Amino acid sequence: MPQNIVGPQVRKLRYERGWTQEEFAAKLQRLDWDISRQTLSKIEARLRCVSDEELPLLARALQVSIDKLYPAKTLR
Repeated sequence: MPQNIVGPQVRKLRYERGWTQEEFAAKLQRLDWDISRQTLSKIEARLRCVSDEELPLLARALQVSIDKLYPAKTLR
């Protein structure tokens, strides 16, 4: 069962910037988040929860607003 809804969007935004997981983890570490490439991989694969405190760090590192981390809503 997926643990978060932002993981795929984080992966997409990271990929669009041409960053490896290792590079992105290093950027997050510079923002004082002790995160490994393996943990980032689990977030992107929706295997690990993202806390309320971690969302702003992801957004800041990706240089997007927090709402951009959420999947686009689909109209029916």
